[in-house]
Amino acid sequence: MALCVAVVSKENAPKYVASLNPADELQIQYEIHSSIDFVEEKLKTGKKDMRELYLGQLYSTEDHKVYGYVTNTKVKFFVVIDSSNLLLRDNEIRFMFRKLHTAYTELMCNPFYIPGDYITSENFDKVARGILTGNS
Repeated sequence: MALCVAVVSKENAPKYVASLNPADELQIQYEIHSSIDFVEEKLKTGKKDMRELYLGQLYSTEDHKVYGYVTNTKVKFFVVIDSSNLLLRDNEIRFMFRKLHTAYTELMCNPFYIPGDYITSENFDKVARGILTGNS
């Protein structure tokens, strides 16, 4: 179960944000925005093998952990997890990102979606909400 799911374009503009608790949404968006710097740094220096799209844990506070994933087109996915959740393993987080990437790919294949617009797809939202509630 995640607290927030976000999609950020290659120009670092948010394209989709969904969270469980609207009261924490501003703080979580700040943490996601801070994590973009870590993604950019990993893409510039450490990541020579771009076949591995999963970036792992990017940012951590005492309340949240932010994980990242970047596509070949430099679109970034973020999942925010509660820091007290010790049951969630790395494989499960990778699976969340694979589901998001698949839903995003299906969205891009839709001839009525204009690339670069804010994501309003019901199917994509359903997948993201499934990740948030743990019903994926």
